[in-house]
Amino acid sequence: MIKKIVEKLQNKKIVILGFGREGESTYLFIRKYMGNVPLTIIDENSELQAREILKQDKNLTLFLTSDYFSLLENYDWIIKSPGFSFKNQDVRKIKDKITSQMELLLEVHRDKVIGITGTKGKSTTSSLLYEIIKSQNENVVLVGNIGIPVFSVLEKCNNDTLFIMEMSSHQLEYLKVSPHIGVVLNLFEDHLDHAGSVEHYHNIKLHMFENQTKEDIMVYCGDNETLNEIVKQRKFKSKSIRIDLKGLEDSLVFKKEHAIFFQNEVIYNEEEPRHLLGVHNLENIVVAIVVAELLCLNHEKVLSVVRNFQPLPYRLQNIGEKENVIYYVDTVATIPEATIDAIETLQNVNTLIFGGMDRGISYSKFIEYLNLSSIEHFICMPTTGFTIGKKLSKEKVFYAKNLEEAVRIAKKVTKEKTICLLSPAASSYEQFKNYKEKAEKFKEYVFDNE
Repeated sequence: MIKKIVEKLQNKKIVILGFGREGESTYLFIRKYMGNVPLTIIDENSELQAREILKQDKNLTLFLTSDYFSLLENYDWIIKSPGFSFKNQDVRKIKDKITSQMELLLEVHRDKVIGITGTKGKSTTSSLLYEIIKSQNENVVLVGNIGIPVFSVLEKCNNDTLFIMEMSSHQLEYLKVSPHIGVVLNLFEDHLDHAGSVEHYHNIKLHMFENQTKEDIMVYCGDNETLNEIVKQRKFKSKSIRIDLKGLEDSLVFKKEHAIFFQNEVIYNEEEPRHLLGVHNLENIVVAIVVAELLCLNHEKVLSVVRNFQPLPYRLQNIGEKENVIYYVDTVATIPEATIDAIETLQNVNTLIFGGMDRGISYSKFIEYLNLSSIEHFICMPTTGFTIGKKLSKEKVFYAKNLEEAVRIAKKVTKEKTICLLSPAASSYEQFKNYKEKAEKFKEYVFDNE
């Protein structure tokens, strides 16, 4: 793999766009396997100038600017980090030059790649599938949007290594190669600050299947109406497996009573004990089991992993009890549908803390849902929370300028033997570095006297 990737990059004028975790791993890969070839890095962070590793590199050109787009035409390969957006830019002249760690791997190893995307659930499904496979085959790695760059693991991989690749819309946008097994879990309205329109965002997600061949496999959840309609309209070349848990027996995967069938064999019972709660997690589980079936794994061992798999941090996570109130953190819920799933899964939510960065998505259905819910206390945070709170008919609507104030209010108003849930239904970037930082601060404020 490494040799083939190096051959593709050899004797080319290369620019690395972005020097975060993935950009740095690209730089280290090139220096380790290609030596001191001329190389350019473009980033907006002026502090990179002080990095010792870059200061000592005599064959490196470093541009620290936000006005970088016009520079890109000068290169043969643009190895783009996911965080860099070309929104509102005409990329036609450079589109064929744009690549990424994911695409470079797919070009040389796609038959051993399982790609997983969706507006929500992709990290849980990717991690569960990884644990399932790892229990029977140690030669598997988990990479991508989960936070592990492809190039950081290649050294320990070989031609038989199976890659579970969590893929975000940023990573899919310019992809010209699709994985052998592609999974799309669902499509909702999200990332409009980057994609510009919901139609473009959904189209990016479907790049998962776009370049598959008739020898490849596409797996998708037909219960998601938006995804189901788009797949119906498009003519993908790959073999199709639709998962439908609403009981439609014309699907390859369907539910009848509590049993879930694949190719007319029961593969799971929804009454099985599990730590992944809720209907949304049932879909995630079924997807992982279906892929395991495609890989011909031992079914009983698969079910054993599913039973024992714990929710990932910050995803509907019970962080403990204080003064007879149970606190849950769900900061990964960055869209209203995810927050609704959390509320319906827990059922005993008395106080909901929500709100975050406004990315232009519609909250009309969310507002309607909250108005009809049995939740007694809504604590609204900037920016979306303030907008939504004005449209709630509940008497007990509170406004908090930050999370610390929101927790103080929650401690005063939440009834004993009920749940206080932090589930933003929006991005955390406005006041926090990411959803992890927001969750950790929530834990700190809840238990600040302990």
